[in-house]
Amino acid sequence: MTLRAATPDDLAGIMAIEQASFPTDAWSVEAMAAELASPHNRYLVAEAEGLVIGYGGVRALEGGADADIQTIAFDAAQRGRGLGRALLRALLAAAAERGAREVFLEVRADNPAAEGLYRSEGFEEIGRRPGYYQPDDVDAIVMRLDLRNRGADFHRSLSEERSDETKRSDRTEGQE
Repeated sequence: MTLRAATPDDLAGIMAIEQASFPTDAWSVEAMAAELASPHNRYLVAEAEGLVIGYGGVRALEGGADADIQTIAFDAAQRGRGLGRALLRALLAAAAERGAREVFLEVRADNPAAEGLYRSEGFEEIGRRPGYYQPDDVDAIVMRLDLRNRGADFHRSLSEERSDETKRSDRTEGQE
C-alpha cells in the first residue's frame, strides 16, 4: 500500500468506496469534490497496484489549534489489515504539521472496529450526539486526541513519516 495526496482524478475511486462503505449516508460527489479542493483539508488515498483502496481526510487550518478527521474508509476487502491505522497516523501527522494541538472526530456508535482503532491511538470519548447519523438514527461518539500528549516518539515518527512520504513523492515524480 502507498499513501499519497488525493487529487481530483481520484474522485471516482473515492466515491465507489464511499458509497459502498456508507450506503445510507454517503457524501455526494459534489460534497466530496469540495472536500478534495479545500485548502483547509488534507485528503490522502491508499493505493495498491494503481487502484484506490481507501481514503481519508483531515480538516486542519494552517496555524489552527484543532483539527477534525473528516472521514476514513477502505474497500471492504482491505479492512482488518492495519491499513486504517497507517492512514489515521498520516492524517494526524498532517494535522500536527499544520499546527494542530487537538484532533476531533465523530464515529458511529455501531462501528466498534473504528471506535477501537481510535481508542487504541489515544482518542477519548468526550460526548455523544444522539441520532446524528441519518437516516439510520445512529448516535455519534465524539472523540478527542491531544497531540501534545503523544510524546516525543510520536512526534519523531511523524517527522520520519513526512520524510519517507517526501522520498516516495520524489521517486514517483521522477518516474512520470
